[in-house]
Amino acid sequence: MRILGVDPGLTRCGLGVIDAAGARKVSLVHVEAATSPAGDPVPERLARLADALDVVLEQHRPDAVALERVFAQANVRTVMGTAQVSGVVMLAAQRRGLPVALYTPSEVKAAVTGDGRAAKPQVGYMVARVLGLAEPPRPADAADALAIAIAHAWRGGAAPVGSAATTSAQRRWAEAERSSRRRG
Repeated sequence: MRILGVDPGLTRCGLGVIDAAGARKVSLVHVEAATSPAGDPVPERLARLADALDVVLEQHRPDAVALERVFAQANVRTVMGTAQVSGVVMLAAQRRGLPVALYTPSEVKAAVTGDGRAAKPQVGYMVARVLGLAEPPRPADAADALAIAIAHAWRGGAAPVGSAATTSAQRRWAEAERSSRRRG
């Protein structure tokens, strides 16, 4: 399965593509941080990021999109920009018929490092280690996008739940998610 991980941001949007073969085997396909100038009007910035996203979607043809879930924080301006970019990503994926999975920052950190409160350098280090890179991708938004894609692969997104390609922890996690959706 090919997965596009997206770390949404209005100034820097991390885009990371990996191939996942199940059983925690992942490899790097592409990584970048698309940018938009802070002084430009928001519609222009969103269009610029959408264009970069379209190029990645067209060139690498992922099977799924994993996106960092917008979370509340004190800076409303940052949340708004992140939410706007997330909407652009979800729309682009929907138009291509691609499933979208959302992950909180702590879910991504826990999946990649084992600690939901890991610092950015720890996440970057583990991304580099998992993908066999000499050093973490820069800027951190690029490494975060790869971490989001890896989290999706390791949370059962890259293999059918219950198959030999998933771990028992992944199968338990998927069952817990199904149970919580049934309840409500």
